[in-house]
Amino acid sequence: MAQPPSPGQIQERLPEGTTIHGNIPYHNDTLQKHLLDLYIPSEAEKPVPLVVFIHGGGWISNDKYADMGYMPNTINAMLDNGMAIASIDYRFAQDAIFPGILQDCNKAVSFLYDHAGEYGLDTSNIGLMGFSAGGHLAALMGTSQNNEVEGLHVAGSYRPFRYQAVVDFYGPTDLVLLPGNEDEKSPEGILIGAAPLLRPDLAKAASPITYIDPEDPPFLIFHGEKDNIVSNKQSKLFSAWLDIHGVENELTIVADAPHFGNMYDVEEIRSRVIAFLNEHLK
Repeated sequence: MAQPPSPGQIQERLPEGTTIHGNIPYHNDTLQKHLLDLYIPSEAEKPVPLVVFIHGGGWISNDKYADMGYMPNTINAMLDNGMAIASIDYRFAQDAIFPGILQDCNKAVSFLYDHAGEYGLDTSNIGLMGFSAGGHLAALMGTSQNNEVEGLHVAGSYRPFRYQAVVDFYGPTDLVLLPGNEDEKSPEGILIGAAPLLRPDLAKAASPITYIDPEDPPFLIFHGEKDNIVSNKQSKLFSAWLDIHGVENELTIVADAPHFGNMYDVEEIRSRVIAFLNEHLK
């Protein structure tokens, strides 16, 4: 698989006039993994809706440019439709065992919430988009936010807002069902610090399905038919639980699609993503 574009190549592809605020520290420290990039659409009416973009990498690799590089047309369409995008970095699981990795993601959003006036962001219209492990984190943020679960946020950083939309690309939703569930050295084992089958309590605490309730935001879910890394049964199960709780959601199993790549940055999927975000963030 080809390497994702560099930050400079990503910036060159953006719509003309896009304002870029790069490498903003969101955690009041100097850690490289506590930075985010913010992309503001040109000539957009302020305040603008915000989509928080969460990269994948098995919770143990990649950075805030990785999935941006695989979805250039979708990124541009979001900006052209007047949405700001915040692409965030977070510490990997080997350095921030759960819930530390999720605390980072939540802290990034609380920073954006607190500085919304400075950047012209609409705090009443915040959505999430994630890929693979980033899809897991986005789904986990989306389902747990309204529950204000102790420990999922850095102390004093919880902000009382509701996410309005979540786009989940092939994210794991029940860690016990992942193939590495008996191995503490698998990505899911590293995430929680134990083999999920041996510590189902920890696996449950780190699984998005645990926190589903009727107050959760709408979900748009895509998963590849030929995903051999995260079974699409994960998304089917998640969608079924959302249905049971009366949460609006739509699941698409993408024909012939593998786990990742630019097969998801095509017109059919892109138009549905934009329509979904336009409906719920504006």
